[in-house]
Amino acid sequence: MKVTRRGTVLVGAALSLSLLASACGSSGGDSGGGATTASAGDVQAALDAGGTLTVWAWEPTLKQVVADFQTKYPKVKVNLVNAGTGKDQYTALQNAIKAGSGVPDVAQVEYFALPQFALSKSVTDLTAFGADKLEGTFTPGPWNSVHSGSGIYGLPMDSGPMALFYNKEVFDKYGIDVPATWDDYVAAAKKLHEADPKAYIANDTGDAGFATSLIWQAGGKPYQVNGTDVTVNFGDAGTQKFASTWQQLISGKLLAPITSWSDAWYKGLGDGTIATLVIGAWMPANFETGVAAGKGKWRVAPMPQWESGGKATAENGGSSLVIPEAGSSKALAYAFLKFADVDEGVKIRLDGGAFPATTAELNSPEFKDKKFPYFGDQQVNQVLAESAGEVVPGWSYLPYQVYANSIFNDTVGKAYTGAATLAEGLKAWQDASVKYGQEQGFTVK
Repeated sequence: MKVTRRGTVLVGAALSLSLLASACGSSGGDSGGGATTASAGDVQAALDAGGTLTVWAWEPTLKQVVADFQTKYPKVKVNLVNAGTGKDQYTALQNAIKAGSGVPDVAQVEYFALPQFALSKSVTDLTAFGADKLEGTFTPGPWNSVHSGSGIYGLPMDSGPMALFYNKEVFDKYGIDVPATWDDYVAAAKKLHEADPKAYIANDTGDAGFATSLIWQAGGKPYQVNGTDVTVNFGDAGTQKFASTWQQLISGKLLAPITSWSDAWYKGLGDGTIATLVIGAWMPANFETGVAAGKGKWRVAPMPQWESGGKATAENGGSSLVIPEAGSSKALAYAFLKFADVDEGVKIRLDGGAFPATTAELNSPEFKDKKFPYFGDQQVNQVLAESAGEVVPGWSYLPYQVYANSIFNDTVGKAYTGAATLAEGLKAWQDASVKYGQEQGFTVK
């Protein structure tokens, strides 16, 4: 099983929509646009009446959620459809919305992609169902990610507060201390690679989600969004912290030139030639299923800090469940969202290896005290739960982040091959993102 954020490099052109045009019009009735008039009381009525739901999602733990939901509510039939991961599903969903047919009742949408669907009014504001009363149910990072203006356009399904996963066996062998700061991390990278030229502190060939997460942690806010008014500025202080530090690793050839999720990546994690990952809290299940050779060797520590003594993290990955505006059974769909993301489904998904977005589970002794044999019986969730409470507030994604991420390797990616500096690559990414936004009708500066 993989619970990942692998959909970050997407083919944005297929999703370009003409975003502002689609935000202005949609079909009428309960199957289309206009404010949702259903109330929280309609949800139970919909369950009592029963019906059929179509759910588009790729996340594997939802299979058991669907089975248990149908057992509890036998009048409801749920068709769980894997319409593709990330870009493939978003393309299919966008095509169905444009065609006016074949739209699912529920869809999985990653946090970085949600603003695009919210702005175009393609997904339902859940406030009418009482979703606004769920504040406090979820940790701040995911809860902020499902908001757009005053609306709530999804319920958080999971989260990805970041931490440092490191190979303790490798660190012990070469006398490397767990880095508390990013300066320590650079020093550790140099020490490791000098001791063993075949070993690297990390791999990185350029990843939009990873880069923006580190900028987020550094306090950067390169994206400012107010409706259709957008600012893209990679010259801010947080971005510059990331660029100057990460450039040292690139220039020193201290990063393994291996793409994440490739066979070579799994091999490097298993044999110690890739010694750390700074990644979202959903990663443990992937270690257990994909890196068998690393069992007992890996541990988890807090994310390195940009300033000594700091306590700041960022999100990396995670998804929401949304109700497309063109869906025909919104009250019943909301019942499924609440079951999956607030009620019994949360524990079902935890048992399957997902990482929760709900504060009750994150704070429970059962969750925090769980020992992970893969990680030497470490109580890994204590580190991850603490990270969830330290996510820097105020981050925004672009309302066309799907497209922006798709051009990352054409712009910033050149820095990883030596064809540009990281600062130059970020400037190129900024310029291309501004140009695209203007072409789509946004006011961008």
